[in-house]
Amino acid sequence: MDSTANNPIDLYDLNYQQLTQLLADWGYSTYHAGQLWQQLYRQRVSHLSQLGSLRPDLQARLASHTRLGRLAVLAEQQSQDGTRKFLLGLPDGQSIETVIMPYRERFTACISTQAGCAMGCVFCATGQMGFVRHLHPGEIVAQVLHVLHVLASSRHPHPLRNIVLMGMGEPLHNYDATMTALDILTDDRGLAIASRHITISTVGLVPAIRRLADEARPGHLAVSLHAATDEERNKLVPLGRRWPLAELIDACRYYVAQRGRRIFFEWTLIAGHNDTPTQAHALGRLLHGLDAHVNLIPLNPTANFPGRGSTPADIRQFKAILAQYNLPSTVRQRKGLDIDAGCGQLRKRSRQPAELD
Repeated sequence: MDSTANNPIDLYDLNYQQLTQLLADWGYSTYHAGQLWQQLYRQRVSHLSQLGSLRPDLQARLASHTRLGRLAVLAEQQSQDGTRKFLLGLPDGQSIETVIMPYRERFTACISTQAGCAMGCVFCATGQMGFVRHLHPGEIVAQVLHVLHVLASSRHPHPLRNIVLMGMGEPLHNYDATMTALDILTDDRGLAIASRHITISTVGLVPAIRRLADEARPGHLAVSLHAATDEERNKLVPLGRRWPLAELIDACRYYVAQRGRRIFFEWTLIAGHNDTPTQAHALGRLLHGLDAHVNLIPLNPTANFPGRGSTPADIRQFKAILAQYNLPSTVRQRKGLDIDAGCGQLRKRSRQPAELD
C-alpha cells in the first residue's frame, strides 16, 4: 500500500488483515498491528495524536503516512420522536446522511454506503437525486464510530443494538467496500458488532445476492420488492427491467438454501398502487415456500413522488391476506418523518443548525 503526505492512508479503510500487512511492509509485527487495532476500535481514539503505548518510530510513521477519516458534522436535526439525523461531510466536499433511531431499550443506526444512488426507485428521495459516488470502507465505518460517539457522549442507558445499511445508496452496488466495512465492524478484536444485528438492504442486484450467499457474509439480507408482478415493479423500481422477478426470487431462494437463513422483503405500501388485495395475493403466491418475512412500510412523503401512504384499514387487509399464505409480516414503525429521516427520505439536505427548533 503506497501513501504520501498528500495522499495518506485512511486507517479506517483497512480490515485487520490489511492493517497487519501494512505494518508488516513497514517492518512491524502482528503484535504492533493488534495494539493499533485495539486503540482504533476498542479505545476508539479520534486522532492519531491520541495513540499511546505504540513505539515512537511507529507513531511517527503513522503520523506521516496515515490518517483517521473522521467525518465532519455539517448539520444535525432531532425529531419529536427522538430520531437524530446527521449530515456528515466527506473529504472531497460531498456529504451523506446518517440516522440514529431510538426504540425501547435499544438504538438502531441507519448507515449510508453511497453518496446518492444509481437505482432510481421513483418514490425514494436518494434515488431521485441520482448517483454521486461510492463510499470507501472507512467512510462507512466512520459513520458507525460517529453514532457510538454520539451515544456515549449523551450517556444513553441503552447502547447501539442494530445497524441497517438502508441509508443513502445501494450496498450491493458498492459490494467490496461494504463487505470490507462489515469485516471491520464485526471483528471480535475491535468493535465486535454481532452479525445478527446487521441488515444489508438491496433493491435486487441478482449477481451480488448470489455472491453474498456463496461468500457467507455476515448479516441479514433485506430485499426491496414493492410489487409482485414485473409490470407493477418496473414502474417503481427501474432495476426490475434488468433482473425480472423470476430471476430475483430464484436468487433469493438460492440465498436461503445456501445460508439456511430467513430472508426479509421490504414492501413500501403506496395507496391505490401496491396495497390492493390483488397485489397481496400475488405476493403470497410469489413467495410461497420461501423462508421469508415481509416488512410493510407505509410510504413516506418525498418531494418528487405524488403517491401517498396506505390507510390503516388497507394495511390490515394486506397483512391479513399474507397470513393466509403463512407469510409473516410486520408493519415498520415510522421514525423521524418531521425531519425527513424516514425510510426513503434521505437526500443530504438537512437544515443548518441555526434553523433547528
